[in-house]
Amino acid sequence: MTVRVLIADDDALLRAGVAVVLGSAEGIDVIGEAADGIQAVRLCQALDPDVVLMDIRMPGIDGIEATRRIVAAGLAAHILVLTTFHQDEYVWGALRAGASGFLLKRASPERLIDAIHLLAAGDALLDPSVTRDLIKQFAALPAALPGSGAATTQARRLAELTDREVQVLHLVAEGYSNAEIAGLLTIAESTAKTHVKRILTKIDARDRAQAVVVAYQSGLMRQ
Repeated sequence: MTVRVLIADDDALLRAGVAVVLGSAEGIDVIGEAADGIQAVRLCQALDPDVVLMDIRMPGIDGIEATRRIVAAGLAAHILVLTTFHQDEYVWGALRAGASGFLLKRASPERLIDAIHLLAAGDALLDPSVTRDLIKQFAALPAALPGSGAATTQARRLAELTDREVQVLHLVAEGYSNAEIAGLLTIAESTAKTHVKRILTKIDARDRAQAVVVAYQSGLMRQ
């Protein structure tokens, strides 16, 4: 299957460079380029890409708002946010907006290509270094007050998880892959994958990235 990719970045030179890298990759077709967030949304609606490479800081509307609009429109595209920034508010904003992956721009071409195929297959990706920063940030914050509708819903969904599933969700939120989770828990990779699928169903998360949002918002990562 050929993965159809849209590149959204206000840096023309960077767009051209990424397009060249992806153009030489087997199974990837760059179908369009956007120079700002509004154009990214419009092209996504017109071209229906499988994966959108989304910059954070762009004129008009930023990558987070563009991601939010694409997801709200019910488009099938998976959003992979590319940025030079480690700041937690960008990571959190991108995830809450519905992004399925987050990768630093300094990642190798091979890493980027693998990430695109991963998202196109319906999985999610978080850069481990960014995930560690996110954990540190949330560990330093006071716990959220219980009682809100969202908190109650999340607590109810998490209560449906088994002890093993809670353990797996914690590792997912730390950025570990199924293979890495399997190694850490001394289980088969297929078993780890099954646990993740059951977790997503129970907490009503679209993919691993959204499971991370639930893990942080619920306070699980402080346990």
